[in-house]
Amino acid sequence: MIAGIIVAGGKSERMGSDVDKAFLNLGTQPMLAFSLQAYEKCPDIDEVVLVVRKDRLEAAKTLVKLYGCPKVKKVTVGGKSRQESVMNGLAELNPETTIVSVHDGARPCVTPEIISETIRTAKKHRSGVAAVKIADTIKEVDSGLSGTKTIDRTKLWAVQTPQTFKRELLEKGYAAASKKSMAVTDESSAVELVCKNVHLVPSPWSNIKITYPEDLAIAKALLRL
Repeated sequence: MIAGIIVAGGKSERMGSDVDKAFLNLGTQPMLAFSLQAYEKCPDIDEVVLVVRKDRLEAAKTLVKLYGCPKVKKVTVGGKSRQESVMNGLAELNPETTIVSVHDGARPCVTPEIISETIRTAKKHRSGVAAVKIADTIKEVDSGLSGTKTIDRTKLWAVQTPQTFKRELLEKGYAAASKKSMAVTDESSAVELVCKNVHLVPSPWSNIKITYPEDLAIAKALLRL
């Protein structure tokens, strides 16, 4: 069984005080609906666990019904961090789940094709992480706005989601992070604690994360809303 965990439980200070990005509207739909529909349409996904803030629990359940997402089997409450939220989602998975695809609900432009490609890679290599090659020149800055060093961009990739793994590998990664009292910002960082490397899956730059208010206009254009 292959499951998706869609994490939509965080607050966004960059978008404004106490803003829940996943429930902001893109066109006529909440942002979260786009990710839910992509996972619903992906033929490789058997079920989905949705992780949201406690105060959004009932709203999320209503959204799932409204947009026709029967693959969502459970809606659960997230933690104080992404790490805790994903772990909460893992705890709700069907025992028969062998592969887990984790996605950030703030990336509404994800497609079923990207999800499937990370799953195919995870089946072969135990991990499949969506990422885009860095095209810009990257500067290292010690403080202020004075660049001190140019980083070799030929070796740099920006990691996105979906991030898909064999279930036992992801669980071992998070267990290692907990044991070391480490805060990890994504699943690949946790897995790297117990695995030599993770396999990247080239993803289009259009799979953007909504971080700043102006990103909403970009997403609307990409989604042709």
